[in-house]
Amino acid sequence: MINFLDSNDIQAQELLALFCQVDWACTRSLDDTQRMLAHTDVAISAWDGPRLVGFGRVLTDFIYRASIWDVIVDRAYQDRDIGKGIIQRILTHPKLERVELFWLCTRRYQGFYASLGFSDKEQTGMVWDRNKEIPPPTVPFNG
Repeated sequence: MINFLDSNDIQAQELLALFCQVDWACTRSLDDTQRMLAHTDVAISAWDGPRLVGFGRVLTDFIYRASIWDVIVDRAYQDRDIGKGIIQRILTHPKLERVELFWLCTRRYQGFYASLGFSDKEQTGMVWDRNKEIPPPTVPFNG
C-alpha cells in the first residue's frame, strides 16, 4: 500500500535516487537537493514502506500563484496512480486552498496533466536560463 506524506523532512539522498532515473534531474547534487527541500513551501511524497517512490513540490505565495515542480514517480511504480495522487494532494492541500492559479512547467506528459484539469491554453510563459545566457550586468544591491 502506498502512503502519501506532507512533509519537507525527506532525506535528500533518497530523493536523488528518484532524480537519477530521469534525464531532467540526474545531474542534481546532494547539497543542492538539500537546499531545495529546505526552501520548498509544500512537498508531497509517496512511500512504499520505507522506500520513497514518488515526490512533488510547490513554491507559492499561498494566495495568487503556486508553481508545481519535480513531480516524479519511481519507474518500478509507474502506472499505479501515484503521480495522480501527488497532484491531487497538492491541489487540495489545506495550505494551498486559497491559491487562484497553479502553474506547471513540463515538456512531457501533457495528456496526464490535462486529464487532471491542467490546460496549456491559459497563459504564456518565458524562461531565462542562467546556464545558457550571458549574465546580466552587475548592479548594486541596496538592501
